[in-house]
Amino acid sequence: MRPLRVGIIGSGGIAQSRHIPGYQRLEKVEVRALADVSPEAARQAAERFSVPHMFADYRDLLAMSEIDVVSVCTPNAFHMQQTVDALRAGKHVLVEKPIAVNAVEARKMMRAATRAGKLLMVGYNNRFTSAAQALRRAVEAGALGEVYFAEGIATRRRGIPGWGVFTQKKLSGGGALVDIGVHILDLTLYLMGFPTPVSVSGVAAAKIGPRPEMAKALGGWPWDPKKFDVDDFGAAFVRFRGGASLVLKTSWAGHIGEEGWNSILWGTDGGCQFSPPAIYRQEYGSVVDVTPAMLPEVVGHYEEIRLFIEAVRKGLPSPAPAEEALVTQSILDAIYQSSRTGREVKLTR
Repeated sequence: MRPLRVGIIGSGGIAQSRHIPGYQRLEKVEVRALADVSPEAARQAAERFSVPHMFADYRDLLAMSEIDVVSVCTPNAFHMQQTVDALRAGKHVLVEKPIAVNAVEARKMMRAATRAGKLLMVGYNNRFTSAAQALRRAVEAGALGEVYFAEGIATRRRGIPGWGVFTQKKLSGGGALVDIGVHILDLTLYLMGFPTPVSVSGVAAAKIGPRPEMAKALGGWPWDPKKFDVDDFGAAFVRFRGGASLVLKTSWAGHIGEEGWNSILWGTDGGCQFSPPAIYRQEYGSVVDVTPAMLPEVVGHYEEIRLFIEAVRKGLPSPAPAEEALVTQSILDAIYQSSRTGREVKLTR
């Protein structure tokens, strides 16, 4: 079996902390090329990880016939075109979350993957943790019965990213909702089995980020209020076909006592939560708490990359398919639309 050869588009933090080392941990996988609009950034990353080829133009990387798979690790605004170009060049693609800046772009990426006959996977790493997998098995086994309600919570007291382009809408597409909200939304939908959303009512606002006096306070990451034009808070109520519903709450910054990162499911025969992982049921005449024990230590990003490579080698379905990412993106789009109009948004598939 010859090695699979990898190209990385974008050599920033997520590429260097997760994607490159994730691939280099695997047998018969070689990271052969990096591309970044900053030649100096590409050079430094290439030297750090002993990558032989580097380019300022990602299309030069895609022209390399030896490249089999590509990770797209650039700002959200570039995901669609770079992914489509990579698929057309005959490469399998792992694109960082969110899949794109809107559902229209996501559909273009899906069509490109279908036409190319190549694998397209989206980097929703939280679903690959051992806790998420344990809870998913319990849900699939019927331990919760009918899941009729869920909560997705991703909140920080002072966690506005002060690096990169997270706070610039032109490049990111949105703020807290598309940075951390998308993660907890995907995880919650994954645990639920990805029901079909039919309507969304939501709000998105910037209450902390644009205010200079908030940025000056000690605590949290420093950010530039002058370069802040996205949401730092979002909340939504989602209805699904069949009657289930979901509440989403996310923030980069808020005056709260306790930060949160959790998916909570309510079912007719039991409930569960992601952090810390627990299942709640009524058994033997008592209410009981079931705590999964001795779960293996799994880094979600590394497991995501391992499963991506395994799917490419064995011709398996995408472990985080674009079809599911489209559902998540459609909900995010609807939250922003509902916030602008003050009305519930109906979704059609």
